[in-house]
Amino acid sequence: MYEMYGNGLALTEKVLDFLWQRQIVSLNNVANVDTPGFKSQYITFEEELGKRITEANKGRRSARQSVYDAIGASQSWLNTTWDESSRLDGNNVDMDQEQVEIVRSAYEYQYMLNSFNNDINRLKSAARNF
Repeated sequence: MYEMYGNGLALTEKVLDFLWQRQIVSLNNVANVDTPGFKSQYITFEEELGKRITEANKGRRSARQSVYDAIGASQSWLNTTWDESSRLDGNNVDMDQEQVEIVRSAYEYQYMLNSFNNDINRLKSAARNF
């Protein structure tokens, strides 16, 4: 689809996938708040996505195709927080931090979804004019 609209839709789709994964991991942390020895986890993707896009812009092939391929090849990483816990049971889930992360991810997801819908509506509007 990048031929028709550029890489905006592909990037939005990939970020939505990553944000959804982040929500699942945060909710899993909350679900395990009372599990002895459980270590909280988190998802990262921003740095790799940015690095891949930057490298793609330096490539010799078509910049648009290279960026599209870089977006598709980007991955998220599941990290575990191994910090010691102040709790006696070894669990290190911080409910305040998890709640902030859930709300932040929800807002980011909603923003990206609105962006995606706006892009599609612009395409529909342009198609109607032909």
